[in-house]
Amino acid sequence: MKKIALSVLMTALLAACASTPAPVTDPNANQTTGNTSNTGSEITTVDATGTTGVKLDPRLSDPSNILSQRRVYFDYDSFTVKSEYDAMVQAHAKFLVERRDYKIILQGNTDNRGTAEYNLALGQKRADAVAKLLLALGVNENQIEAVSFGEERPLENGDTDEAWERNRRADIVYNGEQSK
Repeated sequence: MKKIALSVLMTALLAACASTPAPVTDPNANQTTGNTSNTGSEITTVDATGTTGVKLDPRLSDPSNILSQRRVYFDYDSFTVKSEYDAMVQAHAKFLVERRDYKIILQGNTDNRGTAEYNLALGQKRADAVAKLLLALGVNENQIEAVSFGEERPLENGDTDEAWERNRRADIVYNGEQSK
């Protein structure tokens, strides 16, 4: 009898843990503090679950702002972040430190060479490499999730050097956005 009760209890606990977390929203979005980035000009996006109404800072989509840059590209068979991405990673770190309510998902990707298992592992190492830089710059680990898609989400199909180069990357996706 105790075993049955324990099984039911564990099932209930696991079911409670399986719920989808609510999207993070900007609690200052409707306040008028004189800060023009929080005066209702935020963009509305759709998150991965299809929920609308998530407000994001407009700097994240402004092409003239470094925060709109979201891709870190890697060399073949490498997970070393090149110095050319330092300014972009630092800008995202500064933004996340200032906005502790924002969260990101780092999505590691590879080209289509190698086995699926190898590519998943390499994609994870790429996402983790960017995460380590952000953590070193003061971002809270609770704001970062690192995942790998391996070769499953190519930006460009084909077996050319150009396609392979575009697919070796880590994407920074803010909570409430869809990956592009």
